[in-house]
Amino acid sequence: MLRKLFKLLLTVVVAILVAAAIGATLPRPFWREASSGTVDRRIVVLSNPIHTDIAIAVDADVRDRFDFLRDGGLALDDTNLRYIIFGWGGRSFYTETPTWAELKAMPVLRSFGLDRSVMHVSLAGDIPLDHPDVTAIGLDEAGYRRLLDFIRASFAERAGKPTSLDGAAYGAGDAFFEAEGYFNALLGCNSWTAAGLRDAGLASGWWTPLPWLLRVSLRLHNGSDRFGAEPAGSAL
Repeated sequence: MLRKLFKLLLTVVVAILVAAAIGATLPRPFWREASSGTVDRRIVVLSNPIHTDIAIAVDADVRDRFDFLRDGGLALDDTNLRYIIFGWGGRSFYTETPTWAELKAMPVLRSFGLDRSVMHVSLAGDIPLDHPDVTAIGLDEAGYRRLLDFIRASFAERAGKPTSLDGAAYGAGDAFFEAEGYFNALLGCNSWTAAGLRDAGLASGWWTPLPWLLRVSLRLHNGSDRFGAEPAGSAL
């Protein structure tokens, strides 16, 4: 009995590893329209062991586009503000796990079912672009605009505007908002990040459930000139 259970477990592990390898190496989309070839903007992907966020450099246009974030108590006029960080995820796990020390069984179990989703937004100053958990990516202007549209469309609206979740924030510099879609760990936050980057004109793997798979697939399917690139203009 134990031998059969071990074989079953080994089969499942091997199947997951094979699926992950195929998911990272198979490009999505197979064909895409060529970008302008210029690097006009730089965005940043932030990673931890299980989650990725997209950081957008702040300028007047970004402040105007995401002005509703003030409703969540975010100080968009702080002179030290350099980036707004956006992440999409499951409501239970995201809102109930501010730190690993507060990890609980129920939010983890819900993440493998269907959980309601939220957008988590936080404010940041300078981000060290040489940090191993930071991936700077250059985009052309059109791709950058599509990424902003993708992020904005991820916020669910009530009465014509996004709705913040009162009392859910981790601290003074972040906020949670209602989001579009439902969350499952196998098609979760990293799939959201990958979808946004594809909208911006990049290619990713077909299935990248973990941050390292997403990073590998981005490097595999896009030119090296896109990574760590300085923008051509003065806007970041």
